[in-house]
Amino acid sequence: MSAAVERPQTIQTMIDGVERYNPENAEVLEDYLAAQCKNGEYDLMANLALLKLYQFNPKLTKKSVIVNVLGKALTAIPNPDFNLCMYLLADHVDDAHVQSMIQLQQLLEQARYVEFWKVFNEQKYRDLVKDIAGLDGAIRAVIAKVVTMSYQTIAAPVLQGYIGLAGTAFDAFCKEHQWTLENGVVSIPINKDNEAKTVVVRENIKFEQLTKIIGFSNEM
Repeated sequence: MSAAVERPQTIQTMIDGVERYNPENAEVLEDYLAAQCKNGEYDLMANLALLKLYQFNPKLTKKSVIVNVLGKALTAIPNPDFNLCMYLLADHVDDAHVQSMIQLQQLLEQARYVEFWKVFNEQKYRDLVKDIAGLDGAIRAVIAKVVTMSYQTIAAPVLQGYIGLAGTAFDAFCKEHQWTLENGVVSIPINKDNEAKTVVVRENIKFEQLTKIIGFSNEM
C-alpha cells in the first residue's frame, strides 16, 4: 500500500471549509497529485477535493488527472477509496479511460489476480498509468496482504500467478515478506488472520424446554 502522507499545511487549508470550493485551488491540487505519483505517497482527501472541484467546474477537468487519482486509489484496496472517487465521477463513468480503470479495480476486488496482471500488462493500460511510479509494487503489496490473511501455505506457481512474478524476482519477493519457499510450496507465518480457529457451538436449553421434550417422547 502507498506510504502514509503528512499533508502540507497549504493543502490542509485548501481542503478545509469553503476553500475546498475555490476553483483556483485545482492547479495546486493537481501538482500535489503529481507529487504523490512521483514519490509513492497517497492522500485520498486531497484527491477527493480535486475531483469535487472538477465536478463543480467541468471545464477544469483533465482526464489524465482523473486516471492518476483512480490509479492511486487502486493501491488502497480493499478500502473503499476507488468507489469514493467514482461517486464524484458520475459524468465520466462512460469514458473509455475510466472504464479501463474500473476493470482493473474489479479484477483486484474480486481477487482475480492472474487475469489482472494479464490485462494490466497490456500496453494501453501501461500507457494509462505511466505517470504513477511504483504502482506495480504497491499493487503487489495489496495482493500480498490478502495472501497473508488467507493462507498458511500456497503452491509457488499459484502465488507466482497472483503477484505476477517468477524466478529470482519471485524469490526476492518471498524473502522480503518473510515467506519460506521449499519444494515448490510457500509457507506464510501464522498470524491472527490466517490462524485456524476452533469454533465451539453451545446450545442452551432451558429446563422447562427439556421437560417438554421428555414428556413428548414419553407420549410417543
